Amino acid sequence: MWLPLLGLILGISLGLLTDIQIPSVYENYLSIAVLAALDTLFGGIRAQLQQIYDDKVFVSGFFFNIALAAGLAFLGVHLGVDLYLAAIFAFGVRLFQNIAMIRRIILTKWTDRKGTID
Repeated sequence: MWLPLLGLILGISLGLLTDIQIPSVYENYLSIAVLAALDTLFGGIRAQLQQIYDDKVFVSGFFFNIALAAGLAFLGVHLGVDLYLAAIFAFGVRLFQNIAMIRRIILTKWTDRKGTID
């Protein structure tokens, strides 16, 4: 559980402390990479809450998702098709599914804990 949170804190800190300007040519790639990273992060949090978290799966999924998303965007640019929209849709759906599952797991644990206290 600590690895995804550590990565999030480190990434936010580096983003706030640096003044990096991203050229507009790379905006599509960056947006997809951030969405893929967030999907992987919330998937890692979900896996930890379900007690099936594995560091190797998390790290490999993180880099594979980003590479796949950037590859789709790159291919789409060269084909003249907005393939990055497909990646945004897919990762967006997965992101919301992971967040919904995290919410359900936390609510279930909270109600179970509250039920044992009463």
